[in-house]
Amino acid sequence: MPPSTSPTRFAYLGPEGTFAEAALSAVSSAGGSRYPQPSVPAALAAVRSGDADAALVPLENSVEGSVPATMDGLADGAPLVITREVFLDVAFVLAVRPGTEQAGVRSVASHPHALAQTAGRLAELFPGVVPLPVSSTAGAAAAVAAGDFDAAVCAPIAAERYGLVALVDDLADTPGAVTRFVLVEPAGALPAPTGNDKTSLVAVVGDRTGALLALLSEFAVRGISLTRIESRPTRERLGVYSFSLDCEGHIADARVGEALAALHRVCDDVRFLGSYARADGRENVPVPDVAADAAFADAEGWLAGIRGGPSPR
Repeated sequence: MPPSTSPTRFAYLGPEGTFAEAALSAVSSAGGSRYPQPSVPAALAAVRSGDADAALVPLENSVEGSVPATMDGLADGAPLVITREVFLDVAFVLAVRPGTEQAGVRSVASHPHALAQTAGRLAELFPGVVPLPVSSTAGAAAAVAAGDFDAAVCAPIAAERYGLVALVDDLADTPGAVTRFVLVEPAGALPAPTGNDKTSLVAVVGDRTGALLALLSEFAVRGISLTRIESRPTRERLGVYSFSLDCEGHIADARVGEALAALHRVCDDVRFLGSYARADGRENVPVPDVAADAAFADAEGWLAGIRGGPSPR
């Protein structure tokens, strides 16, 4: 089902000049209002409160992995669904106030993921300087402009926006990093299937023997490929975990819908996080004939005939 209305008010991880804002440009290029937020939880809260129609937040990075604040924020609170994903190439610069030289850099700040992706280069350039984590790369740039730090690891757009200059370009230890952002909206109507979709969910399996195997089996027996699976503590007690995962297909597909219904039966809890078009440039694994919608409809008709009921049309 297509969404009833398109979002026009967007929250995102701010301040202005973050990679999130750059990714948002791919979503809201036609216009709309943008509201920078101080953190991922704040961006999600803006959607839940109705102050924004949607939020654009980072979910995972090709070098540093998933963003815990986003994973936990989607697993808890009022339900939200992912309606779109955006992949952004990430390039870092070391931004300083004009006139600052390398010898004058005694403090460096940035988001923890950015610091982790540039740790090797920073250690080479500034031995003995301990990088300081802040809430965002753009926030670090703003703090440098205000005189709080000497240098920031940030996007080129942030350096330009806050009147800084790049002391070092291409700062990343591993070139070619990509961050995956997701657009989340209140639970409701979903994007229509495109034939090359993903479905995201969170499942709590408890601490019983074989619980994870039972979860994975529901996908395997229906020919569904997983593209991501990660565990997170539920914070209830030690040994109880939730699994955040993405699979190929749309909930409107018979195999995916049946798998989620089965998970609802075998798991302690399941939270559906949306079905949306795949945007990483890859094609889903071809669906075998036995897992196609036609095969499920044929099987339902066969079973109905055995039970003596009318066959589904």
